[in-house]
Amino acid sequence: QIDPKDYTFSGLKNETVGRLPGKVAGQQFVIQDCENCKIYIFDHSATITIDDCVNCQIFLGPIKGSVFFRDCKDCKCVVACQQFRTRDCRKLEVFLCCATQPIIESSTGMKFGCFQYYYPELALQFKDAGLSIFNNTWSNIHDFTPVSGENNWGLLPETAVVQDYVPLPSSEELKAVRVSTDATKSIIPITRGRRQKNSDESCLTVFFAGDYTTANARKLIDEMTSKGFQLIQTKEVLMKAEDAHRVFQQSALEFIPLLEKGPVVALEFNGDGAVEQCRSTINEVFSGTKVFVSESKASASQDVDNFYNFADMQMGM
Repeated sequence: QIDPKDYTFSGLKNETVGRLPGKVAGQQFVIQDCENCKIYIFDHSATITIDDCVNCQIFLGPIKGSVFFRDCKDCKCVVACQQFRTRDCRKLEVFLCCATQPIIESSTGMKFGCFQYYYPELALQFKDAGLSIFNNTWSNIHDFTPVSGENNWGLLPETAVVQDYVPLPSSEELKAVRVSTDATKSIIPITRGRRQKNSDESCLTVFFAGDYTTANARKLIDEMTSKGFQLIQTKEVLMKAEDAHRVFQQSALEFIPLLEKGPVVALEFNGDGAVEQCRSTINEVFSGTKVFVSESKASASQDVDNFYNFADMQMGM
């Protein structure tokens, strides 16, 4: 028998509380009426509602469905979810991984950054919650109730460090979770999202499903970012033959047989010389792997548009 009390934090003040990996195991969770608290859910859950919380620092592991913040203010959060919503909130700062477009309503002073976090159990929790580490629309916010001449939301500074917002847990019990907020270790690739691009040259790279897709994508991200290129966006999505024609055009026939194995992982890199660098890295590092890479700077921006327009339609954005 499940006791709701095990899945609720209510009426707490000045406390550090949390749940260790394995303790929530896909149940729903409720956080309400908490003030000046540090709250850590180091597990995956079904849905989470957070009501009437003030000045709290909150970490929420992967949420299979939605997370809903209502009537909260001055909170700092790290959140991974399928759907993100706020209503009647003031001054929330959120490092977010969200598979669908985040929605704010009657909320002001909202600031968003890209989710960055690591602990050993986190990758499996993402899988258990049915979330892809490559589907993160953290910066593509939809404001249901815009006010003309005002902006209810913005992006956190690029230099923002998670630990300055949501510090590592200090309680003995929660310290057992081996957390790192080092951006280079983050389970979610750090993307620029909607921030201004540095260059007018981007490159699209698409990995096809196989045993090493995730590892290969991560390896390429490491190679490219270490050379100063920026990862703009990532996406994991199923493609059909007709999608391949639209996205890959002349080279579609080569890739269509690979689509039946499962979803593709697409990466957009930006920076002067991105196409040439991407192509040479893939030749050197992934010589035996079939990968789609933009041919030239001229075709690359069209590749990026073609792929992400298709992917957004797939995701119902």
